[in-house]
Amino acid sequence: MTGTDDPPASWERRRHQVVRDALSVGLATGAYALSYGALATSAGLSVAQTCALSLLMFTGGSQFALIGVVDGGGSAVSGAATAVLLGARNAFYGLRLTQLLEVRGARKLVATQLVIDESSAMAVGQDDDPRAARLAFWTTGVAVFVFWNVVTLAGALGAEALSDPAVLGLDAAAPAAFLALIAPRVREREPFLIALASAGVALAVTPLVAPGIPVLAAAAVAVVAGLAFGGSGAPAAGGDGGAGGDGDGKRAG
Repeated sequence: MTGTDDPPASWERRRHQVVRDALSVGLATGAYALSYGALATSAGLSVAQTCALSLLMFTGGSQFALIGVVDGGGSAVSGAATAVLLGARNAFYGLRLTQLLEVRGARKLVATQLVIDESSAMAVGQDDDPRAARLAFWTTGVAVFVFWNVVTLAGALGAEALSDPAVLGLDAAAPAAFLALIAPRVREREPFLIALASAGVALAVTPLVAPGIPVLAAAAVAVVAGLAFGGSGAPAAGGDGGAGGDGDGKRAG
């Protein structure tokens, strides 16, 4: 049984599991912001500018792309353009989440800000139960938003001590969390082939195009292939257990 047909005890267990996984993802992703805060201030941004990017842009991959271009001598305009290209992948997530979340009015504006890799993965991973999917999206989105912004400030203030993210390996935290989310879904043949093809395209075009383009190319491959396979290869992961959970068949900067 799913949704509101679940017995109260069954729903309570699932709710607890979803919230637990969401907070775990928020903590892991928040740790990544320590590197971002340090690198952004090292690239010449003030603490206020660094925190404003996390608050308003709120997409880690785009933020790192922007400061990477600026730190490499590029202009703020070129950095912003690269960030927009990389952040465009969130539009693909929005296509899937629109029907799943069913948000309207002012809540839709808030939901738009929270559409990131992690919240999308958690929500789509619970698509057998709309109530659980909505809980996963909002809990993960809010958790990541809070931890990301708080830890960005900490990283910016401690830039001198943590100017190199390799010191603590924090740059691997968010990718590791995202891989944990998608791993259960790619156990099946079709999703695995789609993921392999997307990764192959991204690697092939990386030396030839500007930063941000490989991610868009990979996303395009995944969307086209997912539609061709009738949606079975959608960018999702995991089972009822979520990241680190014990379920199968469910699904992110």
